[in-house]
Amino acid sequence: MSEPVYVPVLPVRQHARMAYERLLPDIQAAVAPLWNLPPSPGVTPAELERAHWQKELRRVRGAHRRHPGWIDAPFAEAAQTAALAAILAEHTELSRLLRPVTGPERSEAQQTAAVETARCCGCGVGVRVRMPGEWDGATAQAVGGLLARIGREVPVDLLLDLGSVLPGRPDAGKEALRALDAVVVLANWRTVAVLGGAFPHVTDDMLRLGEPHEEPRADWNMWHEIRAGRRGDLSRLRYGDYGVQPPAALAAEPGGGGPPWGVLRYTTDRLFVLCKILNAGSHRTASIRVAAGRIHDLPDFRGASASAGETWLRDCADGPMTDGEGSGNHTQWLWAGNVQHMTYVVRSLPGG
Repeated sequence: MSEPVYVPVLPVRQHARMAYERLLPDIQAAVAPLWNLPPSPGVTPAELERAHWQKELRRVRGAHRRHPGWIDAPFAEAAQTAALAAILAEHTELSRLLRPVTGPERSEAQQTAAVETARCCGCGVGVRVRMPGEWDGATAQAVGGLLARIGREVPVDLLLDLGSVLPGRPDAGKEALRALDAVVVLANWRTVAVLGGAFPHVTDDMLRLGEPHEEPRADWNMWHEIRAGRRGDLSRLRYGDYGVQPPAALAAEPGGGGPPWGVLRYTTDRLFVLCKILNAGSHRTASIRVAAGRIHDLPDFRGASASAGETWLRDCADGPMTDGEGSGNHTQWLWAGNVQHMTYVVRSLPGG
């Protein structure tokens, strides 16, 4: 089994699962996703077995027959913890490559459930350390206390999660280095990953219809700063991001349909390229095909054979303006965007 080099943070949603399944075999072998269950507000423990994400969770489990990943429930209410722990333990038992996740700020009940699952299944546990701002030295003490509860016999993975890393956070790399210096020494980590999301929150007035719009990949710049400044062994250090959605999208509740417009996404070396499209009306198909053509004509477009995402963009651009077949929907646009993004990230990383 190949050693993963990339940790994308993905929701347990159809578009993300489809993107993972459609990665080329060598790319999928280099990807270890951190799957996140969506919120279930107002759902009682008895109703969790029928929650909207259960079908997708089963499909995610089925997709991890050969390659590892993690499964987290960061939005679980305290009242749901026991029932949710049983559900995750069942899925982890059936697919031991899916590792449970906990963190120093989680409740004692959640920590216990994750650790006991890891011990019973022998899969190890992910320790997700959130750092939305400056590094707080007290967090290292909390991580140390959690590791003492886990014990040395359970393999542990460090998932340092910076959340949103946009241009307005220029010191993110320095803060990540401070955190790594404080936490890496606390355990013999199986994996050390730094996670951050630079894809922007897109609003209706942010983009002009059909015009390519560029946003910097600030988290990618942060990653290069970390690699340049990190002391000691880099062999276990992994890059992670939130794909082609902002970190806040993880907390969105499924359903609702979405706005009457959408976005096609493309990733280049230092930029995200976004094209706004219509999702309703008589000009819908034409707007989508024109936008796909604008991306296809970019100097940085990697060709239709680069991934299934590029293939879809090429085929969409070449379709008839009066026939909507193959023009996609929100699920398809996210699926294609994530496939091209994850493929390009792996190809850009050492060992990818």
